[in-house]
Amino acid sequence: MATFLQSTIDKGSDILQDFLCSTCEDKKLDKMADFYCETCVKFYCGKCIGMHSQLFIKHAPYGRGDLKKWPVAKQVEDFLLKCDVHKDKNLELFCDNHIELCCTNCAIVNHRHCQKITLISDIVKSQSTDLQQLSVSIQTILKELKKLQDNQEASIQYVQSSYDEQLHKIQNTRREINAALDTIEQKTRKEMLDTLTKLQASTKSEADNCIRLRDELKRLRDATQDISDKSKQELSFIATRKCEEIIKQSKTFLNSTLQDKFYISFQPNSEIVQYLSTLLGLGKIERMMVQDNPNKVITVQGKSEHNVKISSDSEECGIIAILVLPAKQILVADNENKKVKLLDQQYEVVSHCSVTGYPSTLCDITPSEVAVTVNDPAKNIHQVQFITVNNRQLVIGRKLQFKHACVGIAFHQGDMYITTCTALYKYTLNGKLVSKMYEDTSDSYTVFGCAVSPTGDKLYIINCPQQKLLTLARDGSVLATFTDHALQLLNGLHVTPAGQVLVSANGSNTILQVDSEGKRKLATLGTKEDGVVEPISVCYNRHTASIIVGLYKKSSIIVFKVG
Repeated sequence: MATFLQSTIDKGSDILQDFLCSTCEDKKLDKMADFYCETCVKFYCGKCIGMHSQLFIKHAPYGRGDLKKWPVAKQVEDFLLKCDVHKDKNLELFCDNHIELCCTNCAIVNHRHCQKITLISDIVKSQSTDLQQLSVSIQTILKELKKLQDNQEASIQYVQSSYDEQLHKIQNTRREINAALDTIEQKTRKEMLDTLTKLQASTKSEADNCIRLRDELKRLRDATQDISDKSKQELSFIATRKCEEIIKQSKTFLNSTLQDKFYISFQPNSEIVQYLSTLLGLGKIERMMVQDNPNKVITVQGKSEHNVKISSDSEECGIIAILVLPAKQILVADNENKKVKLLDQQYEVVSHCSVTGYPSTLCDITPSEVAVTVNDPAKNIHQVQFITVNNRQLVIGRKLQFKHACVGIAFHQGDMYITTCTALYKYTLNGKLVSKMYEDTSDSYTVFGCAVSPTGDKLYIINCPQQKLLTLARDGSVLATFTDHALQLLNGLHVTPAGQVLVSANGSNTILQVDSEGKRKLATLGTKEDGVVEPISVCYNRHTASIIVGLYKKSSIIVFKVG
């Protein structure tokens, strides 16, 4: 009761009047009651109880230490008894068909066709309630709601911070363009401001719902505490139903509400100067989901299979590399047919181009430009070819020729990392050698695929003959080595935007998730039983929360829906 008092006082309620000293109240004085006399059926303050004790020696009033022996406060009864729809009516009935409490008006309006409507007074004769367990359930959900509310409120600040950061990025991009772009800049600013407004409004709505549900749960929790141990069966039943209903609403809300944070991202268009007349903005503004934990375990929830073979393919496809661009296009490298193919969001091939050799790996350089490693030893071709995605078409750009094989490739903040089967090199984007970062000449294919963490602080490379995943520091030193019996003929490697590490093994027909430190297995995401037969590439699509798997000499890709 005291807890209920405090929560309602904080909300500006007049519930306090239920516990005023009866004697002082007769004198029109508002004084808090400290005692209750069951014989007199009256409340007394500390001063009036003295006179009462002198007049009624045999009476045994209960102090605040015995609140459970005080009567249920009138406001508590009203709070539980009153119908939420018809405020002037008490809840007297229960509809078994709808599992709802109802007053006589509700019964007439909404339940007149229901087969079983029972008086609450009859139900409580045969049913008991566990208010203590309800209180525990409420407390648990209150904590979850508070956590979600804190997360949503923090998200409001986070998205504002990302907005400010990306706005600076827009301004830097804008300086490279002449004054004729004023109109385009304003359109882009408006688009981003609209995105910010929608994000904040959506998040604030979720936070407001948290507050509302928490307040209702708190009041119900306090009310159940007030009537516990007082043999108020009708109130207990009503409290139970109200608690179960608001708990149900809260659980539904918690399950349906995204608890991830978002930030606003601005993706500048590198070809903006060339295509000024057709552009509507300086780049692409997106709502980006923040995943703070690079070791968050991915769970597979379903799969589909999609054919990527086209009429001009002479061989069954070998999808050796997969890449998802910021604009949601999907690129696949078909090693068997020496092609790079562009897929739409339904995984249909919408464009393709032939390359000069056998493609090995793809990586993005800008939002619309990618690099693909290409080799054909018979023709002495060891190249990195650049391809631009332009209006759903693939356009071959410049080529960089190297003296060594070009197998794996990764790009981060101007640095291009290329593996050569036995070494890892760092190059500039123009093909100038910066350094040899790592080398292992003990066997062939000891430095096969490579990937870089989102922050650039770690590099991952595959050692095929030893079936190992190596994690390197920025300077090329080995930080960790990972092996697993499920990694036979390890060949595919991918790091998600959140830093989650995925590997595929052709010999064991397996897709694994490894922790970001490269030390232990976190999950098995796919096996032969899931249709993963001779996988040679793996990629995460953040736009659709899915994992795409390429297979050796099979003209389809597997798409796993994940969570």
